[in-house]
Amino acid sequence: MKMEKQNFTKLKTPLSKEVVKKLKVGDLVKISGTIITARDMAHKYLLKKEIKKLKLNNGIIYHCGPIAKKNKKWKIIVAGPTTSIREEPYEADIIRKYNVKAIIGKGGMGDKTLKAMKKYGCVYISVVGGAAAFLASKIIKVKNVYMLKEFGIPEALWELEVKDLPGIVTMDSHGKSLHKNILKNSEKQYKKLKWKNQK
Repeated sequence: MKMEKQNFTKLKTPLSKEVVKKLKVGDLVKISGTIITARDMAHKYLLKKEIKKLKLNNGIIYHCGPIAKKNKKWKIIVAGPTTSIREEPYEADIIRKYNVKAIIGKGGMGDKTLKAMKKYGCVYISVVGGAAAFLASKIIKVKNVYMLKEFGIPEALWELEVKDLPGIVTMDSHGKSLHKNILKNSEKQYKKLKWKNQK
């Protein structure tokens, strides 16, 4: 049986508005360049204060709490995505304030973030949960780490250089959301099943 060759769009940071606009739900991508990890504590902090050296303009945020070890240099051991909906209260404001062009995570995000993505030009890229070691293998090096002492390893902001990190666009800058579509279809199926069981 022949396997179909998948076509990936290569993305290189920083991302331009034009590049982001071309991306559509369902597009496969491979990301190279700099990404910044950020979880709950980082999102809350960034809304109140700025980290001067941190470059998020036209950049990518990864919802990830990596596990790292240090000999002479930092090395990321695992880097799986965390559940993105946790950042729903903050993400729209982060996109607006820092001109973020892509969010990486798992599970998708809500309407508030989707509206911000459409307004400011940003996409959501889903990566596979449970593939933390594989995703870590796409990290070339740790460029920097911010708020490590204050937040600890998982919650710190890690500035990482990646090469060909694979993902799929599941929310785009045109207001489309695969997660929203799946939820709608699931609700329809549930109602059908419920109606059949009531007969």
